[in-house]
Amino acid sequence: MVSETSLFAYFADLEDPRNEHQCDHPLINVMVIAILGVICGADGWVDLERYGKAKQEWLGTFLDLSNGTPSHDTFGRVFRWIDPAAVQARFITWTQSLCQHTQGQLVSVDGKNLRRSHDRAHGKESIWMVSAWAEMNQLVLGQQQVDEKSKEITAIPALLAALDITGCVVTIDAIGTQTTIAEAIVDAGADYILAVKENQRTLYEDLALLFEGFEATEYADATFDSYKEVSEAHGRREIRHCWVVSEPEYRDYLRRAPAWTGLQSLIKLVTVRITATKHELTTRYFISSWQASARQFLPHIRAHWQIENGLHWVLDVAFREDESRIRKDHAPQNMAVLRHMATNLLKQDKSVTVGIAAKRKMAGWDNNYLLHLLCSD
Repeated sequence: MVSETSLFAYFADLEDPRNEHQCDHPLINVMVIAILGVICGADGWVDLERYGKAKQEWLGTFLDLSNGTPSHDTFGRVFRWIDPAAVQARFITWTQSLCQHTQGQLVSVDGKNLRRSHDRAHGKESIWMVSAWAEMNQLVLGQQQVDEKSKEITAIPALLAALDITGCVVTIDAIGTQTTIAEAIVDAGADYILAVKENQRTLYEDLALLFEGFEATEYADATFDSYKEVSEAHGRREIRHCWVVSEPEYRDYLRRAPAWTGLQSLIKLVTVRITATKHELTTRYFISSWQASARQFLPHIRAHWQIENGLHWVLDVAFREDESRIRKDHAPQNMAVLRHMATNLLKQDKSVTVGIAAKRKMAGWDNNYLLHLLCSD
């Protein structure tokens, strides 16, 4: 039965934000129908109302629908008012029950803008959500709304503090290359790989000069590790060459080395992409608290961008997140959590080899497939 599945048990004790005299529909009904509706293709409040009406007979087998199914206004009010921190906390607890935790697991952290969530009539800009993505499990581990003033700098530590990342390796793009974030990751029992770009001017210059010095002598007097890999596909040849140095004397070359908690490894990655019409060379630098070989670092650095293809692209294409006009109060971030729940369930299902959008349709058409999704964890 749906009511007995672990997913809904995690949300059964949510505090109802409504006045008790406005509760024609129990909060659990609103939550269950919303979660099911989003899995099955609903992208907004009107969609959820239609889903509830279309599936009322089936929903009534496990929910008390003596007052019918909620209207779009009810869905809108509940998700505008309900505490997003409480929703997120339950989502994280549920997700961690699904996630096989292994030493050295890669967790990628990145932000995404909900483009249509702005309410300019009331001076509200579109919101950003920072998400953590478990590469091995292909799961969203959690998310945190970004404060307009602080951007991702305070949202990332808040998100990581809510997760169990013990033993994981956390990768973050250059916007998260901050000493406070490095400290938070190490304090949580994890390691970091942080991209270094011109936003960290002193650090970037020091790394560039250090590796230029190594190259001037062809690494003759340096203690280092390197690894090169070559791949070819679709008329493109790509060469990736990674160098890692971790001797204390090299770390001391950085002017602010002591500020980076747990700093162990300095990394340079050169990527060459060759096509019939173009020859492109890119050089990137990273710092890390992880002690590993160049052969270990390279796939972790590459895998960071799976959060773009595995999560952000899915949200935009399969869930049409960028088109969503949900914007009032807490509704945008709460709907984002519903999408992440649906994403996790749909990605975990290996019974059919179709895309996420097709799985949403299948769940909407076939109650048995929907139950399979809900009970497969």
